[in-house]
Amino acid sequence: MAGGAPPSTGGPPTTSSFSSVASSSLASGLPPPPPPPKILLAKPGSGPAAPRFPRDDDPSGSVVLRSRNAPQPSSLNLLSDSWEFHTDRILPFLTENNDFTVVGIIGPPGVGKSTIMNDLYGFDGSSPGMLPPFATQSDETRAMAKHCTTGIELRVSAERLILLDAQPMFSPSLLVDMMRPDGSSTIPLLNGESLSADLAHELMGIQLGVFLASICNVLLVVSEGIHDFSMWQLMLVVDLLKHGIPDPSLLTSSHSQGSDSVPDNENKSIVQPTSVEFLSALVFIHTKLQDQDLSPSKTILLRKALLQFFSSSSFNVNKHGATVQTDSSNSLDTKSEDLDPVQPDLFMIPLKWQDNVQKSHSESYCSMSGKLRDQILSMTGHSFAKNISERDWLRNSAKIWELVKKSPVIVDYCRTLQSSGLFRK
Repeated sequence: MAGGAPPSTGGPPTTSSFSSVASSSLASGLPPPPPPPKILLAKPGSGPAAPRFPRDDDPSGSVVLRSRNAPQPSSLNLLSDSWEFHTDRILPFLTENNDFTVVGIIGPPGVGKSTIMNDLYGFDGSSPGMLPPFATQSDETRAMAKHCTTGIELRVSAERLILLDAQPMFSPSLLVDMMRPDGSSTIPLLNGESLSADLAHELMGIQLGVFLASICNVLLVVSEGIHDFSMWQLMLVVDLLKHGIPDPSLLTSSHSQGSDSVPDNENKSIVQPTSVEFLSALVFIHTKLQDQDLSPSKTILLRKALLQFFSSSSFNVNKHGATVQTDSSNSLDTKSEDLDPVQPDLFMIPLKWQDNVQKSHSESYCSMSGKLRDQILSMTGHSFAKNISERDWLRNSAKIWELVKKSPVIVDYCRTLQSSGLFRK
């Protein structure tokens, strides 16, 4: 699990370094400086000038504090809206540390993915004027049915959690943005082949799922309510199509570990074939639940349905000695033998407004969110076959992405969807 102290090069300022600065300030009779803003990798967007606060790893003071009405920070995309992988943009923020954990998240729009990732990052929303690491829906974007995340955005927490927030699955606003007037897709997914926008939109979710399941130690799969199983079905498709994608730690990197910048086109090198595959540990999260949905009987039924749904999938195999946590978030009147410890995990979070409901039978939103963060930070996700550094993980992830885009299994599945008549020609 992540939590080891990062090397001194390329990492964020540590608590000890800030303490030393504060001690020297006190010795000189000056008040200690304020702690640096805890927004790693956030860059200032366009708009009015704002106060800048220099940091050890950012002497130019590009990290700013702004009002909540100011534009969101410019995104730092691992995967851009044009479906391109940006190695050189991310590499300077990673280190040679090999004690890290990659946590990804996928789900439909508006289910709270970015909020969950901000909690895992350790963002304290009580700080006035501080923007969250991952942009969340405002009232305006929610009213216009717009999405906040495109591609995959990356942030790195102080515990060396590499957090990957993916664009929403099944998003109508994404479909609108990628559709040309003739109905074709603006994003080339299969070797530049032109596809209809609705088919490309379906394929994007599959490619993202396969990619994240191939490079993350833990993958959070988020659904809204207790009756939405579309993400369960998507993960079964991911399990069906994730073949021939090797363990990222087994790919030979052609670059020295000391390199600080690697052009994207240099990462598209030939990958040595390997029969060893990798699969993330899954944590299924259902959000915005009503109080009646959190009764012990319904919780047990949902867990049993999940276990049965994935009983024949690869996700129920504990290949890498991972300890998949059982859900301790609710008081379940069930025997331990009813729950298979190697099955995908399940976590249930109530609506925020239920914190003010009297005589609620469930724990509060804040309590459940805190337990979710504690569980993710303490659980042992699936480990890669070999220890690799953060930077080598990034380089090898770029190669994994190229394999996903060219996967013959996914191409054949796309052909099947084309011939099904469900999508526009």
